[in-house]
Parts: sequence; structure tokens; C-alpha cells
Amino acid sequence: MEFEAKIYPLIGGFGRYNRIITLFSWFPNFAVSLNLISDVFFTLVPESYHCKPDLASLPSAYLLGNLSRQAYLNLTIPWVKGSGLSHCNLYKYPANISNSTEDVSREVVSCTAGWEYAKPAGLSNNLVTEWNLVCADYWKIPLQHICFMTGWILGYILLGTVCDWLGRRRTLLLSVILSGLLGVMACLSNSPSAFPFLRLCQGSTLAGVFLSSYIARLEWCDPSHRLMVSMISGFFVVFAELLLPGLAVLCRDWPILQAVTTLPLVLLFSYWCCASVFPESPRWLMATSQIPRAKKCLQLFSTRNGMCVRDELYPAETLLSEIDEASPDDIKPEYHHVLELRHTRVIWRNCLILGFTLFIGTGIQYCFTRNLHSYSPHFYFSYFLRVLTGAVACIFLCLSVDRFGRRGMLLLSAILTGLSSLLLLALTQYLRGGLVLVLSVVGLLSSQALAMLSVFFGSEVMPTVVRGGALGLIMAAGCVGMAASSLMELQNNGGYFLHHVVFASFAVLSVLCIMLLPESKHKPLPDSLKDGERQRRPPLFLSRMNRDNPPLLLTQPHVSEYNRDNYLRLVSATKKILAKDALPYKIAVSPQAPLLPSNGTAPENHEDSS
Repeated sequence: MEFEAKIYPLIGGFGRYNRIITLFSWFPNFAVSLNLISDVFFTLVPESYHCKPDLASLPSAYLLGNLSRQAYLNLTIPWVKGSGLSHCNLYKYPANISNSTEDVSREVVSCTAGWEYAKPAGLSNNLVTEWNLVCADYWKIPLQHICFMTGWILGYILLGTVCDWLGRRRTLLLSVILSGLLGVMACLSNSPSAFPFLRLCQGSTLAGVFLSSYIARLEWCDPSHRLMVSMISGFFVVFAELLLPGLAVLCRDWPILQAVTTLPLVLLFSYWCCASVFPESPRWLMATSQIPRAKKCLQLFSTRNGMCVRDELYPAETLLSEIDEASPDDIKPEYHHVLELRHTRVIWRNCLILGFTLFIGTGIQYCFTRNLHSYSPHFYFSYFLRVLTGAVACIFLCLSVDRFGRRGMLLLSAILTGLSSLLLLALTQYLRGGLVLVLSVVGLLSSQALAMLSVFFGSEVMPTVVRGGALGLIMAAGCVGMAASSLMELQNNGGYFLHHVVFASFAVLSVLCIMLLPESKHKPLPDSLKDGERQRRPPLFLSRMNRDNPPLLLTQPHVSEYNRDNYLRLVSATKKILAKDALPYKIAVSPQAPLLPSNGTAPENHEDSS
């Protein structure tokens, strides 16, 4: 059965209940975003730090002198031209010096007594300052980012498949419970080796929370509201990013911030008790042939949307009658997995292309944000500028995608991303700082729009029966792009230029790939694999019928007088009347004898004679 044409209008459409549960589906986005962006504050290296002066490396002649603190720093820490005091080195003096004024040979050694840090942005104490993840141990910071992104990749792949087997609601509840427990355990971890492992596990469960809520929200909406509902969830992400710096300043210590960001996940446990707040997707139940559960879910939606009226004929009865007629009694649920995409052509191609564009959109953002750091080294400048471009990208997509189509705007975003990247590669040394900033902002804006639209486009063109697993593969490709920036930092930005060249080339190549995608604007979501295979890309230039060669005979299609909906309403009303205990009217029996008895002869008149 066609869900948008046959089922959706009869349960109230995008009615009051659908709007309420859509509102509750945005809160998981907020909770996931807090835990995702908090990783930036956990591993932020302070702008200024240096070795702590080690008194054991100074001779006694220097210790007895009346020197200021700055003088001690100049004597104990080397000065690096252009960056100030050395971050990782310390002077070590010979022990047999008696006069502090004589010139002596000093040995440069690594820090022996720890480090002194300036206050990092937001938190007063984070993972870097507590465990001294600088200099020789700096590699642990990008490794922690890679572990976190690896967890997201595994979560999208595994829990996406679980989402197709167990359903959207069960996957959300499972992911919320596990992510909340892992978040509490991360608050209590005191080991630099245990914390990355816990964050890896929590990242995998957070991916399940985001994926299940995103898919359920999309399947609750009609085609005209899908874009707006998805983009509003992006504004919840922007709100979390704006709120997080203030929370970091208030919390001051990273365990407290970890606890605060875990609190919204704990509050989502209430979705377990209130099933009507986040119900199962009726579209998924119908697509997987779970007819009894689907009928209960459809009755819930029709009742909450005000489509059910007692003792009257209402659309839900017609719908349930049609479902009973279309479905055999012995039908069994049919579950699908993402490995079945091997036997498809169109769906697998769409999945690869959209995963490729999302990989580009997330991976190339590192190239643009690095230019922002060179323009202004202050952390909050690049942070809030990136948040601002994300909000503008959401507004841009809201205003343009429903008008110009998904494929057209994805193509425009890819062109702007590739063009900005190529101009920065070729002309950075010839441009002024303001032009470099403008190109970086435009590239960051278009790359964020490319990433958001790739996710939304992928959720629309993937069939319902494998939407969780297929969209999980697409989102996992995006996480690989995010992890690529951490790989550059792990090599101390040694391959930055090659990284930029590769992603700029990929952005140009994606322009050709996007032309192979179908258009899903105002179209129903595909439910089965056959529906997904029927999707075809529209022509590049729309052409009208050739008016010079009209058909010889213009036939009108025969209009049948049979109306299936009216027939089902009649059947439902008849069943309802027959099921009543008392008849709605009573047949009166005439006291007179019939004019003709059963044998068909006229009755004889017998008169009594006295």
C-alpha cells in the first residue's frame, strides 16, 4: 500500500500528534550534539604553556640570588624566536658553578618537573592539563579523536542494521541507556588509557541515538514537511554549540562538564516510560509486514490526531479493512539487512555517491578552519564563526532546497566547495588576508551545506526496509572524513598540503557523480527495495513534447465507476450494523390476514347465521 497516498491522510496527516512527537525527536539531537562538541573542550591545548622551572637543574649560586620570577624563567627556559618561551625544553646547568654572573655552557633537556599552563578556553582543567598531553605525549590527543570517531563509525554501521531489525524506538532506547551509562563511567575515569576506550564505546551508542531519531522523525512526516523538520533539528545542534562554551566556563573541570553533558541522555530514559512520546514508525512496521503492530500503531496515530469518532464511520476503519484485505492471515514479518544492497544497482550507486559527498563535506572543513586559525589564533573566533556558518547553512537549505530541488542544491554546494578550495590552493600567497578569510568562510559554509544535504538526501532515497543500515553507511563515511583531520594532526600537519589537494580534487569529481542521483523533492519515500530501484535521475534539460509530431488519435482513459474506497466504507458500515445487539428499527406485524395465503388462492368468507 502507498503510505503517503492511502495511509497517511487517513490517520490525520501531519496532525497535532505528529507535531508533538516530532518536537520530542529533536531533544536527542541536542543531547548528542553536547556530547560530540564537548570533545573539543576536553582536548583543547592552552594557547600558552611552558616547562615548570626545575630547581634541581639550577646551581646553588642561582638559588641564593634575589631574582624575580621572570628572571628565573629566562635562566631556566630557552627562548624561541617568534613563539616565546619553549614549550618542551629546559636549561640544565653544571653543578659546580659558584658565580651566577659568569658565562657557562648550558645543556638543553626535556621538561623534568611538568608544565605550567595558561588558562585554556572554557575549562580551567581539561585532559591536556591534567595528564600533560603535550610535547612527547601530544600524539595522544589526535589518537583520542580518532578513537572517538571510530566509535561513531562502528555505531552507525552496527546500530543502523539493528534499527532495521528491531525498529526505530527500540534502537533509540537501547542506545540512550548505553550512552548514559558510558557517560557516567567516563566521568569517573582517572586513566588516560581508559578514557579513550570509554569515549569510543559512548561514541558508538551516540551514533545509534542520532540515527534512530533522525530516521523516525523523517518517517513521521509527509513530503511537504520533511525538509523543514530535518533542518530544525540542525538548529538544535547550533543551540547546543552556542550553549557549550558557557557550560564549560561554569563547570571549570572536565569531569563536571562530562556529567552535565550526560544529564540530557539520562533524561531521555523517560522515553521508555512514555511510549506515546516516541512511538514506533508505522511506515517501518508496514514495510516489514508486521501487520498486528502496524494496526495498533495506526490506531494510536488516528486517535491522537482526532480522526477517530465513536459510533460513527471514521477513516481508520476503512484503512484497517483495506489492510486486512490486502494482507493474508498467515503473513510473517520480513526483515532486511544492508548486505542485500549488493544485489541492487540504483540503491547501491546512490549510497556510494552520497557517502562520497558527505566524506568530502566533513573532511574538507579542516582545510578551511585551519585558514581561520592562521587569520586569528584565538579559539573562540574560529569556534563561533564555524557555528555561525552552520546556522546560515541551515537557513540557506530551508529556503532553497524545496524550491530548486535536492540534486540541484547539492550540486551547487559541491561546486562552491571545490571552487573555494582550488582558489585557496592556488592564490593564498597572492591574496590579502581579508580575501583568504572570505574564501575560507564561503568554503566552510558550502561544505557544511554539502554535508547536511547529503545526510538528508540519503535518508530520502534509501528504502524504508534498509534505511537504517544504508544511511548508517553514508554517515560512517562522513565520520571517516572527520577522522582525516585528526590523522593530519597525528603527523604534526606534515601532509596538510596533500590533504587539501586530495579533497579539492574529490570535490570537483563529486560534481560529475551528483548528476547520477535521482530527485526526491515532494516524492514519497521508497519502502521496498523494488521502490528504491525504480528511482531514476531526471534529465538535465527538461524538454517539452514535440508539437510538430502530435499523436494521430488522442484517447481518453476509461473512467471506472467502481470506487474502492466507497466499497470499503460500505463493507465497514455493514459489519458495524450487523455487529450491534439491537436492530436500529423494528418491523411491525400487521394484525390483518394476508390477502393471498401461501397457496396463492383467495380466502373464503364465512358468515355466521343465526
